[in-house]
Amino acid sequence: MTVVIALTGIAGAAIGAGMSYFWLTRTNQKRFDHYELEAKAKAKAISNEAELLLQETEVKLKAKALEQEAEFQKRVAEVDERNRALILQQKELEKEEKRLHASYRDLQDKQDRLSELERKKEAQINEAIEKMESIASLTKEEAKRYILEKVESQSRSEVAAIVRKYEQVAKEEGEKKANYILAQATTRYAGEFAGERLINLVNLPSDEHKGRIIGKEGRNIKALEMLLGVDIVIDETPGVILVSSFNLYRRAIATRVIEILVEDGRIHPGRIEEVHEKVEKEFEQKTYEEGENILIDLGLFPMHEELVKLIGRLKYRASYGQNALAHTLEVAKLARIMAAEMGGDEKLALRAGLLHDIGKALTQDLGGSHVEIGAELCRRYGEHPTVINAIYAHHGHQEPDSVESAAVCAADTLSAARPGARREVLESFTKRVREIEEIATAKEGVERAYAINAGREIRVFVNAQSLSDNETVLLSKEIAKEIQEKVQYPGEIKVNVIREIRATSIAK
Repeated sequence: MTVVIALTGIAGAAIGAGMSYFWLTRTNQKRFDHYELEAKAKAKAISNEAELLLQETEVKLKAKALEQEAEFQKRVAEVDERNRALILQQKELEKEEKRLHASYRDLQDKQDRLSELERKKEAQINEAIEKMESIASLTKEEAKRYILEKVESQSRSEVAAIVRKYEQVAKEEGEKKANYILAQATTRYAGEFAGERLINLVNLPSDEHKGRIIGKEGRNIKALEMLLGVDIVIDETPGVILVSSFNLYRRAIATRVIEILVEDGRIHPGRIEEVHEKVEKEFEQKTYEEGENILIDLGLFPMHEELVKLIGRLKYRASYGQNALAHTLEVAKLARIMAAEMGGDEKLALRAGLLHDIGKALTQDLGGSHVEIGAELCRRYGEHPTVINAIYAHHGHQEPDSVESAAVCAADTLSAARPGARREVLESFTKRVREIEEIATAKEGVERAYAINAGREIRVFVNAQSLSDNETVLLSKEIAKEIQEKVQYPGEIKVNVIREIRATSIAK
């Protein structure tokens, strides 16, 4: 019984163990199946992702390949274009080379023909001389001279070309340097210019003052004119009287005297003398102060007081309508710049320019040449010899002996000769202009001639069929030479000869 129970227990335990093993085995199998499915799913996902990455890589590679192919085609097209351009350039160069060869051959042919013509010309001249010797009983020299005179008229253009060539070579460097110096001087100097008139206007508070200025039986106006040395014009113009005189200094003093008398109201001969004496002293002091200020501004102080006073007085002096002080300052500053450009003494050139016309301050009182007066003044007051030489040289009394003197002469010509600087009497001006035009129109081949730029330039129009370009050069020189010999004029006159051919057609 006990054995049966034991066996039964053992059998039960075995059955339990077998069932446990079966259950565990079944459970593990399910777990393994789950893991297997999960692993297969992950593997498939990885495989799909790998395929997508592979496809994307292939797309990128294809795009890159297409881009490289397009870039390659572009470069190939550029190379082809450059090759075509090079081929075209080569063809153009070949054409140009052929054209140059043809031109060279043509030039050689023309040179050969010209040489042949020269030989024929010499032969014909010799033949003509022999015939003239036999027919006209001329000697060989006479016949040769006659032939050469005929040939000369035909060779004018050749002669003119040679003249123009060598003249240009000779003047090129000199003109370049001179133009540079003048351009530097004129562009760096800026001045103000005012035209001078022959009359001054004096404004009156009312017309009744005209009667008081005239005075009883005209004694006031007579006293004024005699004492002041001016003409006083009283007409119907309301509120003004005119003070007229060629002497700017006396005119300025007279104007100031009348203004003081009108303001004061007391007008009689005694009062006129008193006011005139007072104004004269004021003007003397004023001219000295003006001269002193100019010297200080230019850095030329000190200078003898008499010269200082005369510099200030140049303000009341005019020449051909040009204010003498404005002209003097212009010359001084231009001369300084020119002297600096040429390596000279700037201050000495400035001083010489300032004093070159100092004699004009006294010519209206003393008479005579302003050159002699100015040189004597500067010599008396111990000025530099270069200053005295510049005074003489700017009117040709001496040759310039220094760079500074030459600069003053050039600056004086620039200031005096520029258009509008000076005025002349209308009659003498029109006469000079007419003479210039008549000289030009008298030349053979000239159609028209016009004097312009205040008579400082003439334009000559010639017949293009009668004269060549080279012959116009000789014509301009002939006209300039004749003007120089026959006409009196300040500065210089520019001669322009113009030759042109105009062709006009009408399309219908």
